[in-house]
Amino acid sequence: MKEYKYTINGDKYEVVINEVAETTANVTVNGTEYTVEWEKPEEKKPAVVVKPVVKPAAPVAAAAPAAAAAPVNGHPIKTPLPGVIIDVKVNVGDTVAKGQTVVLLEAMKMENNINADRDGKVASISVAKGDTVADGAVLVVLE
Repeated sequence: MKEYKYTINGDKYEVVINEVAETTANVTVNGTEYTVEWEKPEEKKPAVVVKPVVKPAAPVAAAAPAAAAAPVNGHPIKTPLPGVIIDVKVNVGDTVAKGQTVVLLEAMKMENNINADRDGKVASISVAKGDTVADGAVLVVLE
């Protein structure tokens, strides 16, 4: 039982809530008993949430295997780390000097010059711009 005191437009009311059921209440206002009824509230249906289906990303192509499986005739210049070929600076038949850049390789978001470690003539080129290479892959072969 709960008791309340209200003043409405200057009139005083003493309200006692005696009993509350699902859609009715028994109340006493200033000594007079009343039954108060109300409509049952509409049940709300849960909102339907539509979520997009996220498809897994396409698998990333594996790095090209090192050309160690194929025999190399000449002196190979290999990549010291995996990456992506940005540019090939030489052509087959070019003569290169020790320390000359033969390939530009992007690895770990940095450009790396891959230089000839001796003088020689370019016998073959195993990569092209945009290729992904693994650690130790043969890039250029010198005669």
